[in-house]
Amino acid sequence: MTTNDTVIGSTGSARSQATPASPASRAEARPPWRALTALLIGTFITAIDFFIVNVALPSMKADLHTTPGDLEWLVAAYSLGVASCLLIAGRLGDRFGRRRAFLFGIGAFTAASVLCAAAPDPQVLVTGRLVQGMSTAFVMTSVLAMIGSLFQGAARARAIGLYAAVLGVGAAAGQIIGGLLIGGDPFGLAWRGIFAINVPIGVLALVLVPFVIPATRGAVHRLDLVGMILMTAAVVALVLPLIEGRDAEWALWVWVCFACVPFLVAAFVVQQRRLESRGGEPLFPRVLLRTPAFRFGMLWQLVFWCGQASVFVVLTMYLQVARGLTALESGTIFLGIAVPYLAAVALAPRLAVRIGRGVLVVGALCNLAGFAVLAVVALTGTEVAWLLVGFVLCGAAQGLSIPPSTRIVLATATPVEAGVVSGALSTMQQVGGSIGVAVVGTVFFSAAASSGAADAFAASLIPLAAIAVATLALTALLPKAGSR
Repeated sequence: MTTNDTVIGSTGSARSQATPASPASRAEARPPWRALTALLIGTFITAIDFFIVNVALPSMKADLHTTPGDLEWLVAAYSLGVASCLLIAGRLGDRFGRRRAFLFGIGAFTAASVLCAAAPDPQVLVTGRLVQGMSTAFVMTSVLAMIGSLFQGAARARAIGLYAAVLGVGAAAGQIIGGLLIGGDPFGLAWRGIFAINVPIGVLALVLVPFVIPATRGAVHRLDLVGMILMTAAVVALVLPLIEGRDAEWALWVWVCFACVPFLVAAFVVQQRRLESRGGEPLFPRVLLRTPAFRFGMLWQLVFWCGQASVFVVLTMYLQVARGLTALESGTIFLGIAVPYLAAVALAPRLAVRIGRGVLVVGALCNLAGFAVLAVVALTGTEVAWLLVGFVLCGAAQGLSIPPSTRIVLATATPVEAGVVSGALSTMQQVGGSIGVAVVGTVFFSAAASSGAADAFAASLIPLAAIAVATLALTALLPKAGSR
């Protein structure tokens, strides 16, 4: 058992803490950029697979005869899988080694991709997506924790910026690569090719990673399985009726699930407090919850990410159903979001130095302006090219928001706490994504049934705008300098 991060040598033993330079100082002097490259490749693969499904939804609907609820589950199941395992994955990575956790995640993700590619029906496909999400949890927590422990100071800020950039590129690349694989169909697999392509990449990663990523560990924590089950149950009790309620004609069980949510949340809070009072290790230690940057940063992340996955789902359905674009055309047009995103990611650190949390205010305002433009285009039937104006604003909003907000939360973590904090951060992001897909998807598909895809898209922008307003309000609660 160790009380701080150690870097494990090739023999598996910890390097002595009595050496002239500590691991942290050595990382600061010689940041392991080669290791970061390998970590970001894993991040890129999982980011692509989250978004690549969006452009394939219409093809899956036609081939597997899916319901609107099935389509929402194909996106939400991934987020739920990630959210349900993130905190436990972080703890396991701290206990058994983050490189091992990363390799396990990549291996399981590759196997789940095979299941998705061979899925005969929506149920098997959703199951594969759930397993993909659970596997991604091990990748995500390992990446963030290793960035937190291997990089210090300016190098850490740069590494986080690159991490955020890769997430944005992965989002856009997922749409484009999905369009190419479905439209060009080079392997003769139609939409199944978007999952089959993961297999050779995953195998290559499994071979190369042990040679370029150092093995690190954090403090050894006990696994809070009860807390994980209660938290997951609360999220499922909220997301399940939101997605299935419409098809179930809002039956009694839907309202029973909604009614259970506050009780499950309360049970989770009580269980966490009791566990800590008995000397146990809860998923959310109160010492972190008492830190304003962590507490309000988590709430900000939850709300902000409600609008991230959901906006891509409804945009794809609008472009392909209402505008008649092909999978490749709709995927390519998402470059209008990716390019300004990358530009904003590069600009965000300098803006954050000058105006602090004000950069998040600018991001929220850009989001609101972008949604307004998209709504006008959808309601008036203006040329598709005008969508790019809204895309530029929304892409810039994401780039201005994600890196600074991530740094605010990770700044609360010591190297020992890197696994716990990164797991909590990613959990809030994925829980927000699941809730957002459920809420915004329900609005879209309900309106599409009676008014068509164009009006449904305009209607779905209302909750997305409300999310942007909420993040704007929550920004005032964040520490001005992102300190503990």
